Amino acid sequence: MWFLFALLTTLSWGAADLFYKKGSDSNDPYSHLKIVIMVGLVMGIHATAYMLIKGLSFDPFDLVKYLPVSALYILSMTIGYIGLRYIELSIASPVQNSSGALTAILLFIFFPQDLSALDIAGVIVVTTGVIGLAILEKKQQTEALKMANVQIEKKYQIGVLAITFPILYAIFDGLGTFADGIYLDEMKLIGEDAALIAYEYTFLICAAAAYLYLRHKKEDFHLFKERDKGLAAVLETTGQFFYVFAMSGKAIIAAPMIASYSIVSVILSRLFLKEILSRNHYLVIAWVLFGILILGISDAL
Repeated sequence: MWFLFALLTTLSWGAADLFYKKGSDSNDPYSHLKIVIMVGLVMGIHATAYMLIKGLSFDPFDLVKYLPVSALYILSMTIGYIGLRYIELSIASPVQNSSGALTAILLFIFFPQDLSALDIAGVIVVTTGVIGLAILEKKQQTEALKMANVQIEKKYQIGVLAITFPILYAIFDGLGTFADGIYLDEMKLIGEDAALIAYEYTFLICAAAAYLYLRHKKEDFHLFKERDKGLAAVLETTGQFFYVFAMSGKAIIAAPMIASYSIVSVILSRLFLKEILSRNHYLVIAWVLFGILILGISDAL
């Protein structure tokens, strides 16, 4: 079942990236905090509903136990939200999601395990595809900026600072996913339900802190006017629900596969944000889909 959960996570987070980008305002210095508020609010509502529906009890100590993982994830996501104000989604997403390769390498080094030839082949194909897409996007954007004489939107300009955000995201997210692999798969330090609820309530606490900060700064925040941020939050939470079950099944393979959600992001950014796909983009997308197919076949055998 880990493959199905990983696939659903990939689709959910890929779609979430589109609305993150649409909800990012390069002229609003608090845009990233408003996204944190929306995501934390939706996650808090989901965690509460999940407990009530399943009749679960919540141990507050789980917040502390799972805090190292939660902190790495929330930090990486906040950095990613900042970066989306200054860099195209089609570049940011593939660079950010190279974190899957980092996670797989760390898990393999510290927790060696037997993998089938199909597993290894699938991970290699997906990972090289995601990295290749990042290189392709960076090259295309550089060429476009050299040729263009028109004024480029602020949130699409590339500089050292702009590209630093997705790189930092990749590092912290990779470490977070590595820690998650330890907690959920390798050492079974916490159950899937407890991890999900602990993470979502931690995000809710961060959302509350961000909201109080905006109130202190006398910054306007209208909950029901943040449609794109709200949709991103719903899709993010949906992906998180499936994610913990994917990681508890086969973390070393699920991590790089989930990282391929950048492919979904790129396709959607072309459809809805009018970013152009070249023949090379389609080739890379086909390559990654081929890798996902290999992992699906391996899981079915």
